[in-house]
Amino acid sequence: MNILKRLFSIGKAEANSAIDNLEDPIKMTEQGIRDLKSDLDKALHALAEVKALSIRARNDMESFSNKMTDYEKKAMILLQQAQKGDLDPTEADRLATQALTKKDESKQQFERSKVEKEKFDGSIQTMDANIKRLRNQISQYENELRTLKARVKVSTATKNINKQMAQIDASSTVSMLERMKDKVAEEEALAESYGDIANESRSVDEEIDRAIESAGADNATDELAELKRKMGLNSDGDKSE
Repeated sequence: MNILKRLFSIGKAEANSAIDNLEDPIKMTEQGIRDLKSDLDKALHALAEVKALSIRARNDMESFSNKMTDYEKKAMILLQQAQKGDLDPTEADRLATQALTKKDESKQQFERSKVEKEKFDGSIQTMDANIKRLRNQISQYENELRTLKARVKVSTATKNINKQMAQIDASSTVSMLERMKDKVAEEEALAESYGDIANESRSVDEEIDRAIESAGADNATDELAELKRKMGLNSDGDKSE
């Protein structure tokens, strides 16, 4: 019992160093609980046997009590038969005396059975109390063991996460992020520069196209005017006189 109490005291401790090496104590505790359950089975078996002895003692008491009553009745019948003349008085007295002797023997056996039953009943009460206490302890230990196992899992997971985090080089990570930021800014600036160049190229081409279109329109206007002159048409579309 003491080792279990010490183990569960460790389980209740808040120190992480105590939880790091709990695997073996957990196995020991599980074995201890199995041993307690085995003891409980043995105690229940013993309790059943003692109860059986108590029941037997009670049955013996009833049997000897009936014999006491029966022998007393037989002694009375013998005396009554002698009084009626059906039986020799001397013989009746002798047989009645033997019947009463049997009654006394049955009474002594009755008293012994009574004492035994009281002793068995006392043992039953003590065993009942011990079994209840043992059951409560097993239930308590099982609950605490489940809690302890859960804490071990959480502690192990937390430890692994913290270990991984501790192995990360914060300065190198920050440097890498800064280099990435500079690279992205450089690429963005370069993209914007190419965009400006592309826009400038498009502007020059547009000016050239507009100039050519404008010159072509002027030539078409001149040709139209020359054609009208040859046809003798004025600018309003009428022939000149």
